[in-house]
Amino acid sequence: MSMNILSIPTHFKGSFGRQKHVRKALERVMHGIFFFFGIVAVGFVLLISAYLIFSGLPAIREIGLRNFLFGTVWKSTAAQPEFGILPFLLTSVYGTAGAMLVGVPVGFMTAMFLSKVAPRPLAAIVRPAVDLLAGIPSVVYGLIGMIVLVPTIRSVFDLSDGACLLAAILVLAIMILPSIVSVSETALNAVPKEYEDASLALGATEIETYFRVSAPAAKSGIAAAIVLGIGRAIGEAMAILMVAGNVANMPTLFSSVTFLTTAIAKEMSYSSGLQRQALFSIALVLFLFIMLINIGLNLLLKRGKEG
Repeated sequence: MSMNILSIPTHFKGSFGRQKHVRKALERVMHGIFFFFGIVAVGFVLLISAYLIFSGLPAIREIGLRNFLFGTVWKSTAAQPEFGILPFLLTSVYGTAGAMLVGVPVGFMTAMFLSKVAPRPLAAIVRPAVDLLAGIPSVVYGLIGMIVLVPTIRSVFDLSDGACLLAAILVLAIMILPSIVSVSETALNAVPKEYEDASLALGATEIETYFRVSAPAAKSGIAAAIVLGIGRAIGEAMAILMVAGNVANMPTLFSSVTFLTTAIAKEMSYSSGLQRQALFSIALVLFLFIMLINIGLNLLLKRGKEG
């Protein structure tokens, strides 16, 4: 009996040793899989970057960087073609800024309402409705904007054509709401309840607590939501193609305009030669534009965390 008792620890020791080796082997395999897919993701980014650079640089060299970026006339199919993309560039900047100016406050306040204020039965109704906005195809947004929004703008502001920058801004503002609301709400829900309890214990009201304690504590998540919204607004093409008018004008609020994305979408199907190369150059500029915005926002977030 004593020999059996003494043999038990050795048996368990060998079993635990085998399990430890199996776990280590499984961890090495999983690390290898994660590393592989991470390299694949980076490889795709590098491949896209290289393709856009090699496809876009020839047109920029032929047209001239100054004429291409700061030219105000785009006549790609004329007998004497001109390829100035400044109207497209400014339109994308103004349109994205306008959409964020409208969409970010609405999205943030909606997220705050769902996270902190709304009763559970009401939140259970509003939250799926907001999530449903993310599943609506871009072409449906564009169709509704073309049928409802464009005629409304035309009649309200007494314009000859309601397809303008304002219509594009309003459509983009609605399209970025799901990303901003869902990510911001998640960030607000992750704030420890102790922070709010401490604020209330010090005499702050609930609204003061939400905006002066919860929101600053969740600022990194809210900033990530804004980054996602900017990416959605800059990269949208189909809905904007249907409501912006698609004329290469310098942007004003009530003029028909063309975004960088729609300039590519509307001409790529029939382009050739230098025109096609110029469209790839626009794609390269758009790619660099998005990269610079992401880098700038990440630097701001990093400085905010360090502060």
